[in-house]
Amino acid sequence: MNIYISKYHKLPKKSIEEILLNFNAVGHSFIEDKTKRRNHVKVVEKEGRRVNVKSFQQPNWLNRYVYALFRKSKAERSFEFAKRLIEKGIGTPKPIAYAEEIGKGALTKSFYISEQLDYDLSFGDLDLKKAGHEDILRAFTHFTYTLHEQKIEFLDHSPENTLIELNNGNYQFYLVDLNRMYFHSLNFIERMKNFARLTTDIEKVKIMAEEYAELIEKSEAEVFEKMWFFVKSLSKNESTSIET
Repeated sequence: MNIYISKYHKLPKKSIEEILLNFNAVGHSFIEDKTKRRNHVKVVEKEGRRVNVKSFQQPNWLNRYVYALFRKSKAERSFEFAKRLIEKGIGTPKPIAYAEEIGKGALTKSFYISEQLDYDLSFGDLDLKKAGHEDILRAFTHFTYTLHEQKIEFLDHSPENTLIELNNGNYQFYLVDLNRMYFHSLNFIERMKNFARLTTDIEKVKIMAEEYAELIEKSEAEVFEKMWFFVKSLSKNESTSIET
């Protein structure tokens, strides 16, 4: 197995190898859905550190060769995107390593390892009925604006993929699940579309639209109209997909 280690972390290569070789027997499962062949995430303690280890599901037969020969694997993209985010001053758990196992010209296994973040909330935990949560939502909108200004389009900008540290009101936001990301200038439509996966709660959308409108040369009404349009469109498409 080929292992690539980040400059941001000093976990010995031997320790990383031990984690990967014994992945099924070590650590605590954070996410596991074997019935749907989803990714498997574990939290593992090693060398006095808690690390997050993501084992990506095996690609279909065609992508096994595509990832080995032509395209970077999800593990490598997660690793590289984490480094780029950190360089841009965007929060994400520090990358430790990624690993790939290639046999007969095909990718058979891949892993992404990062520091385990002890966070307080995710975006999905926000509840406008709870004290302080509206302030967090407004701060999150500023965070998303910063992403866009830094030319970052996070395609999986969804409820569980932003982790939040409260820090006595000095909110810190961290992106996870990083393998789908584009780095380019975003126009107004692309920015509004980037909010579509976060929530279907119209009150939250109104607050995000109000806050985002203050940051750009658009009216609150126009921002809300476009933001809500993409929320409804995505929700409708997902409902149709489930029904069929």
